Amino acid sequence: MHPTQVLFPGTRQPVSLPVCDHYAGSEKLMRKSIALQQELGPVFDITLDCEDGASAGNEIAHAQLVGSLIAGDDNRFGRIGARVHDVTSPFFEQDVATICAAAAVANASQLAYLMLPKADGLADVQRAIATISRHTSEAGRRTPPLHVLIETHGALEDVHQIAALPQVESLSFGVMDFVSAHYGAIPAAAMRSPGQFTHPLVARAKLEISAACHAHGKVPSHNVTTEIQDAAVVTGDAGRAAQEFGYTRMWSIHPNQIKAIVQTLSPADDEIGEAAQILLKARDVQWGPIQHGGTLHDRASYRYYWSILQRGHAGGAVLPVEVAAWFAETGTTAAPISTTLQH
Repeated sequence: MHPTQVLFPGTRQPVSLPVCDHYAGSEKLMRKSIALQQELGPVFDITLDCEDGASAGNEIAHAQLVGSLIAGDDNRFGRIGARVHDVTSPFFEQDVATICAAAAVANASQLAYLMLPKADGLADVQRAIATISRHTSEAGRRTPPLHVLIETHGALEDVHQIAALPQVESLSFGVMDFVSAHYGAIPAAAMRSPGQFTHPLVARAKLEISAACHAHGKVPSHNVTTEIQDAAVVTGDAGRAAQEFGYTRMWSIHPNQIKAIVQTLSPADDEIGEAAQILLKARDVQWGPIQHGGTLHDRASYRYYWSILQRGHAGGAVLPVEVAAWFAETGTTAAPISTTLQH
């Protein structure tokens, strides 16, 4: 039996996504990002931005460009999504219709997800899902997963209900909009490190989002680091986000940040090796209890080690042959990865 059949019987397996979500808003940066993904493999997602990261005044043509890039031949791995306008914007439905129509003409699986910003609560997310579903059903195609930015008081209040929606696979924290929504009550220093990890209101929001995601098997995605030259800052932020707040994915806004995020949030080689040994031993005893290194393991800990292998696979790590076969069975074999990102 495949490990997921044993470890998650009768339930949905937790979502697994690449650990880095890279944003690009201009045509030049979009094409450069896609070229980099072709070089490195699908170890990071690309979100083509129709909202805050894009210029204003040319929304129709911009959405058409985004749709054409997602539907194009250069989207080799199907790991490109798009951030649309919020549901109150006159451009929201136009973005959805244009991008989903382009994906339908090509291959619906090429649209990895849509990112919804500035939701003010559960009702906004449900409205977005209904609109997206209508446009994809009209085209006879699958509805793409939805990612949701949690950056308003209302969305944070409803975060567990939003995470529970089956169409939602990831929640991201929008630290700058969240801080701004407090109208000066939170200092600007809380938009960056170390304040973003130590201010009580910001830390509380990060923890609520992460907890909601893990309770419902979804992926918590950490906010951007505005420092684009010093990789050590990005590495430090990614490390704190993972170790102290439970985030398994992080936004990138510059190609220089991608490597640091992937290396920091992907499991180390020794973790992957131990996970592989434990799960192969478990398989050999039909997933009963085992002893490894003087420690008892059973299906409760096997689920943890399976998540290590998932994250390693998503990060392009070279897995032992027998373990890699499990991912080949599910059609999720990663493309070869550039040696510049290997551990």
